[in-house]
Amino acid sequence: MARTSNFDQAQVRELLLQALETERGGIQVYTAAIKAAQNPDLRKEFQEYLEETTTHEEILTRVFQQLGMDTEEQSPGRAVVAHLGQSLVAAIEMAMQNADPAAAELVAAECVVLAETKDHSNWELIGQIALKTKADFADVLKQAYQSVEKDEDHHLYHTKGWARELWIQSLGLPAVLPPPEEVKQVETAIGASRAEQSREEMLKRH
Repeated sequence: MARTSNFDQAQVRELLLQALETERGGIQVYTAAIKAAQNPDLRKEFQEYLEETTTHEEILTRVFQQLGMDTEEQSPGRAVVAHLGQSLVAAIEMAMQNADPAAAELVAAECVVLAETKDHSNWELIGQIALKTKADFADVLKQAYQSVEKDEDHHLYHTKGWARELWIQSLGLPAVLPPPEEVKQVETAIGASRAEQSREEMLKRH
C-alpha cells in the first residue's frame, strides 16, 4: 500500500502520550502481578515481561527525545490511561488481600491481559503510522516499532493463554500449564489460535 501524508498530527501525539503512559502503567501492573503469581513458570514469565516493558518505556522515552516531545505532557486521554493502570494495580492488590492465592493469581493474569491488550493496540497503531506515512518522524517510529513488535505479541498471546488455563484449572478441569502458547512460543494471532486448538492433544500426552 502506498505511503500517504494524510494523517492527524495531533492524534499521533495523543497516541504517543498514551503509549508511554501505558508502558509506565505496565511496569506497575507487572510489579504487582509478580507478587500474586503462584506458579513458578508464570512468575518467571512476568519477571521477563517486566524487564521487557521497562525497556519499551525507555525506547519510547528516546522517541520523545528524538521528536522533541515532553515525556510529562498531559492530555485527557493520557489521564484515562493512567487511571486504568492504577485501577489494575488496585485490583491485583485487592485480590491479594481478600481472596485465596490461586484466585489472586488469576486476577493478576487477567489484569495483565487487559493492560497488554491496550499496549499491543498502541504499538499496532504506531506501526501503521510508521509504515503508511511520509512524515519526517516515520523512520523514528518504525525503528521503535520493529524493536518491540515481537515482544508485544509474545506478552499478549502468552498471557491470554495463562489466564485461560488458570481459569480452567480453577474450574476443576484439566489445564495445560504452562499453556500451549508458551510451549509453542506463539508470536502471532494465527499461532495463538492454533496453539489453543492443540490443547486437547497436549492434555492426552500428560
